[in-house]
Amino acid sequence: MLVFAASDKGGTGRSVTSCNIAYHLAQRKSVAYLDFDFGSPTAGAIFEVAKVERGIDGRVGTHSYLNGVASDPRQVDIWQSSSRTHLRTANTRAHRLVLFPGDRGGAEFPNSVERVERCIELFVKLDSEFDVCVVDLSSGRSVAVEMVLKATASTPLRSLAARWLVFHRWTQQHIVAAHSLVFDARGLLEVGKQAGHDQDELLDSIRFVRTAVPNLNSHLATDNAAQATWLRACDEELKKLANRHKLGRSRTLGQTPMEPVLQWREQVISDADVAANIANEATVTAFRELADKLTDNTWWEKL
Repeated sequence: MLVFAASDKGGTGRSVTSCNIAYHLAQRKSVAYLDFDFGSPTAGAIFEVAKVERGIDGRVGTHSYLNGVASDPRQVDIWQSSSRTHLRTANTRAHRLVLFPGDRGGAEFPNSVERVERCIELFVKLDSEFDVCVVDLSSGRSVAVEMVLKATASTPLRSLAARWLVFHRWTQQHIVAAHSLVFDARGLLEVGKQAGHDQDELLDSIRFVRTAVPNLNSHLATDNAAQATWLRACDEELKKLANRHKLGRSRTLGQTPMEPVLQWREQVISDADVAANIANEATVTAFRELADKLTDNTWWEKL
């Protein structure tokens, strides 16, 4: 299965949420995580692998592979390479979790037939080696998005299960931006159709993920009565806005709560963090539920 993580804006929590989903998937499936955010590869930092925290040196990353410089992109075993003790020692029974880092100092590049073909070859190869391949894409209408749409429309990949997660924060601007990325001109559906996808089938493979959603029942949200009333009114308006922009509950795979840890430090949040009273249990639960829903076909039935 190929999973594409997309967002129209930066700062949506796309990468940190995708890394956490991959972490939970790897408890029961083998997972490849491909950093296709060519201008800002950050997955290494989230998985706490110091040598690739801003991408990998030596022209051996995904960027160099797609440009024909590297014969194979470098692989990094998270369980063995992470500097975080819990990720190294608490997952002896987990399945594989392998990062394919981007290149340090990389940048966007023009699409070409050759690059799309190399992308196809990589996806075919990894699909045979891993249960799930999570592909973290550059934000917006990027070269990476266009390339994978062309690749997944090709004959070798057409039969593979491909699912899209579009991330957005729970704000007016982010809801509108997420709608635009999918439905507007040069959005996923239009570019996908030009690449050879059936638009209806492509739409059925897209689900939205709301990130950093405030808990209106928490003490911080209700200790001020006027503020609480205002926040609840805003939340209702956002729900209506999401429905109008086709981001309602039927197309939403799930949501993640506001998490203080992630406001300060983008990282994988584990049960150990909850046990140490560092992170909130609701955050881990949300990530785990997203991982479960991602591989549960009932959440991906035709709408």
